[in-house]
Amino acid sequence: MTLTTSASEVSVEAQNIGGIEDTSVVFEPGITILVGRNATNRTSFLQALMAALGSNRASLKADADEGRVTLSIDDETYTRTLRREGSNVVTGGSPYLDDPMLADLFAFLLESNEVRRAVERGDDLRELIMRPVDTTAIEAEIAQLEAERRSVSKRLETADDIDQTIHSLEQREADLEDEIEGARERCADLEDKIEAEEEAESRSGDELFDRLNDLRSSLENVRFRLETERQSLEALIDDEATIREELDKLPDESHDSPDDLESQLSTRRERVRQIESQMNELQNIIRVNESMLSGTNRNIANVLRGEGKRDVTKGLLEDDQIVCWTCGSEVDSQTIEATIDNLQSYRATLASERRNAREAIDDLSDRLDTIESRQNRRRELDTRLEQTVAEREETTARIDDLEARQEELREEITTVEAEVEDIDDERDELVELHSQANRAELERDRLETERERVRERLDEAQMRKDELAELRARRDEIDDEIHNLRGRIDRIESNAVEAFNDHMERVLEILDYGNVERVWIERIQRESNGRSDDAHEFVLHIVRETKMGTVYEDTIDHLSESEREVIGLIFALAGYLVHDVAQQVPFLLLDSLEAIDSQRISALVEYIHEHAEFVVVALLPEDAAALDDEHARITEI
Repeated sequence: MTLTTSASEVSVEAQNIGGIEDTSVVFEPGITILVGRNATNRTSFLQALMAALGSNRASLKADADEGRVTLSIDDETYTRTLRREGSNVVTGGSPYLDDPMLADLFAFLLESNEVRRAVERGDDLRELIMRPVDTTAIEAEIAQLEAERRSVSKRLETADDIDQTIHSLEQREADLEDEIEGARERCADLEDKIEAEEEAESRSGDELFDRLNDLRSSLENVRFRLETERQSLEALIDDEATIREELDKLPDESHDSPDDLESQLSTRRERVRQIESQMNELQNIIRVNESMLSGTNRNIANVLRGEGKRDVTKGLLEDDQIVCWTCGSEVDSQTIEATIDNLQSYRATLASERRNAREAIDDLSDRLDTIESRQNRRRELDTRLEQTVAEREETTARIDDLEARQEELREEITTVEAEVEDIDDERDELVELHSQANRAELERDRLETERERVRERLDEAQMRKDELAELRARRDEIDDEIHNLRGRIDRIESNAVEAFNDHMERVLEILDYGNVERVWIERIQRESNGRSDDAHEFVLHIVRETKMGTVYEDTIDHLSESEREVIGLIFALAGYLVHDVAQQVPFLLLDSLEAIDSQRISALVEYIHEHAEFVVVALLPEDAAALDDEHARITEI
């Protein structure tokens, strides 16, 4: 999409940046060409503009202790200061961007640009393409879901065979229904017999016999209740002992607090994020220093081609001297190599620390899950123990009352029996019938009480089954969520690769290289020890065409230096378009385009201008001549 010009002119003032002592440059939206030979501060001006926009990749003038850049655009002013402190350069001020990462990768396309150099070296392209995409939040959500899944699985592993329990309880309920029906039939038969016997007997002594029968019936009732309560008491005592024994077996968790473990987990996770941030920063520094080493002999090559004013002898003498990009001083290549080795060693130490921290996080998560499971079990046992103790005490009190009542009834029966000892023995059969009827009623009541308890246990078991079903459903939901999150990362990577390939095809079409048919990225699954894992890598393919029309695939290692420069630039420009960098910063800076001929530079710059409001490009005079005269040119900085 072509951008419409909306910003006003841009004013840049720079002091002591790179090779610039003091300069002021004003330019308007569109294409601005910095025209000149080598060593005319064109690159230094681009670095100054980068610094004002937020980049940390500008250098302080070697003989200065302080530097400053001011950028004015759209009635807003942005500043950046550089101050030398010992061997370091400290930046300050209020730049245009708070986070320059995206612009450093795909908008500031100088010779040392990380993307251009990475393509030349054949580095990992996936890391560069996906670096602006925040996959950390997705991976953190996956880790959280995996921890929840472990917790749910542990709860399911400790679950009883609930289906077998429910089946046993349902069978017991059915058996009790049959037994209760039989008890009711026996009670009805005895009542019929008692009624017939009472009608046949004489009315004499009915009141006394009725009283004796009632007393004996009450005594029998009390005896039965006593027997039942004592059985219940024995069962409660056994349950209490079992619960206490299980409580004693539970390990003491007082030394491990869930809050403390949660705090430790949070601290470890924060440390992992800090380590990863430090590792990314170190990797950037290592790549910049490596790019400095790879460009050490460029001065001599330029002199031999007649592009610089220094003589060959001076170039050879200064071959081992490199200008440090952080402090501006000259250092030898061995010092930089030693620095790179130290930084790589320190990054490896951080990687080991990150691995140990992740292992500690897994261990803490497992400990937390175990402690919470045990605490839940302890609370459950404490509740059961409290209920069992209360029920035991109530049962003991009822036994005491029943024993007292039993003694009272025995005394009353003895008194009444003395009064009716002369009554006809025929009444004994009626008394026995009443006794049997009482026992049948008590048995029926006992069976009904047991049935109610079985139904309560059945309800509890069914609730437990429903809970386990919900846990299994939750585990399935977690699996689906994890699968979708991992698929989201895959989709992000696939879309990024597709967009990169589309834009690279368009840029390559503009450059119209006859011997380069296609440049594209393939996303393949990475293999470790001969086996595929979940990660992917991006492989750069280069398809070439011979003069005879034969098409074949080549690798970056077989390309010439100029061809690698071109491929790296194409890749960086595709990144600018894919990540829509223009929405964050309206500038695109270009330098070191000598590997591309003038006509292609012109076509490329015009195409870029369709997507960037400000295009600032440093060109040699012969290359600048190929661009339209309407574009602004700056010849002195």
